[in-house]
Amino acid sequence: MHVPIVDKNHKALIPTIPSRAKKWIKSGKATPFFKKGIFCVRLNVEPSNRNTQPIAIGIDPGSEPEGYTVKSKSHTYLNVQSHTVNWVKDSEETSSKMRRSRRFRKTPCRKPRWNRNQGKTTIPPSTKARWQLKLRVTKWLDSIFPLSVLVIEDVQASTKKQSNKNKAFKWNRRFSPLQVGKSWFYFELQRIAPIILKQGYETAELRKELGLKKGKNKNVAEFKAYCVDSWVIANSVVGGHQKPDNTDLVELIPLQFFRRQLHRLQPHKV
Repeated sequence: MHVPIVDKNHKALIPTIPSRAKKWIKSGKATPFFKKGIFCVRLNVEPSNRNTQPIAIGIDPGSEPEGYTVKSKSHTYLNVQSHTVNWVKDSEETSSKMRRSRRFRKTPCRKPRWNRNQGKTTIPPSTKARWQLKLRVTKWLDSIFPLSVLVIEDVQASTKKQSNKNKAFKWNRRFSPLQVGKSWFYFELQRIAPIILKQGYETAELRKELGLKKGKNKNVAEFKAYCVDSWVIANSVVGGHQKPDNTDLVELIPLQFFRRQLHRLQPHKV
């Protein structure tokens, strides 16, 4: 277990061991703080050196909980299992029904606005919410670890079959929500660090070479459920281990907020 470090300007440095961080805190050289549940320290003095080693983050995206691993050649710093945002589609459908029901009431109401998204390339709300969570988690990890490369298991979608494979590929790439969200996600990640893509079969081969198995129960918070794949693809870039040296897990559950619910969908007398 290592403790993330940031300098006075909140720039991430190479993590340190807990005993050294404890000495810094006692001597006043560092100040402890929590960053979304992760214990970190902020240096109050100039660090002795700013040398860094390559640190990769492996990302295993999916429709169910997802895996993130922050790893260097020497250590596995953090494993994260994050739940996905899966309630936006139902919320949008409910919101549309309630809006239509208000339109049919015999009460004064404003005229419908013109379609502000007409002619624009937009991402469906449910798709965007899923990929935005992945981006937030990656930015959070980048704020406490000096990431040098992002390794992602590339997901594919085939939503329409045609006789001409080239036409089918172009159609899927443009209209599939998965492909649209993935393209937006990759574009945003390029601003953080270089990206390396791994296909699903490549991840399976790497896992098989190391003798690791993926758990069949996907509803439990354990390393072999999802983080085993994120660890494997991160290790394939930075190397250093034949077996996971750290299987501790941090579980993230996104909060669901309710707003503009009109007394939770139906008005009533108090």
